[in-house]
Amino acid sequence: MIETIMSWLDATSIFRIKPKDIIDIALVAVGIYYLLIVIRGTRAMRIAIGIIFLVLLSYLSYEIKLETVQWLLSNFFTYLVIAIIILFQAEIRKTLAQFGKNPFRKRATTDEHLRTLEEVVLAATLLAAKRHGAIIVLEKEQGLKNYVEGGRHVDAEVNYDLLISIFNPASPLHDGAVIIQDNRIAAAACFLPLTSNPHLSTTFGTRHRAAVGLTEEVDAVAVIVSEERGAISVAQNGRITKPMEGKALMRLLSYIFIKDRDIPHRDAAKRTRELRQYDFSGVESGGN
Repeated sequence: MIETIMSWLDATSIFRIKPKDIIDIALVAVGIYYLLIVIRGTRAMRIAIGIIFLVLLSYLSYEIKLETVQWLLSNFFTYLVIAIIILFQAEIRKTLAQFGKNPFRKRATTDEHLRTLEEVVLAATLLAAKRHGAIIVLEKEQGLKNYVEGGRHVDAEVNYDLLISIFNPASPLHDGAVIIQDNRIAAAACFLPLTSNPHLSTTFGTRHRAAVGLTEEVDAVAVIVSEERGAISVAQNGRITKPMEGKALMRLLSYIFIKDRDIPHRDAAKRTRELRQYDFSGVESGGN
């Protein structure tokens, strides 16, 4: 009896796992985990669930001999790789950008961050009071060189007077975004990609859609001032807050840059003590 059990255990592949097999499984598991983190809360998550459903349906059709369904699915899976690349292009680009971060990049000090954030908050508050529209983008880990090169080179210290001057409607630089890199204004009049998120409120104007579109591709933070409503919002990771006051804006930017955190998924944000006061579901009515 014992010999029979031992021979069965010896024949079972699970008991012959080698260290390289464990490493192989761990790498795949980590890859799937980070992929789910990237697509969680996005339209790609629904697409991924649909693909999983089709895979299960294909297995079921094979088991119970549904030949027509099996033929249709087998032809569909022939083009699945191309379909995944097309449907998940934004998520794939974002994931590759995460791997491309420079680990040796010099980090700014807390004092430098605080001074920059204070100038940005003051400028946003004054612009909102004057109802001058604006997008102020603050770079994080992923570079924004492509967008900087498409704007007007500035390379100046972050100063609220300069920001207000740039976004003055009479200024030739007001139409576009200001990008801040390494606590300096790198460029103005930068054009940003518009979001294609079908679930975004139709009340959003071009300015808000551009800010959300940029933050879907990179980890930057965009401060948006609505020209119509004089309201301030913040976008990151494709999510946008409802309008907020200057103090709340300073607290949120400090959370992101001083504590080096990112805006999490909406449900996670509700459970985070520092973020409970913010609503990341979008705004009820937008405007440019």
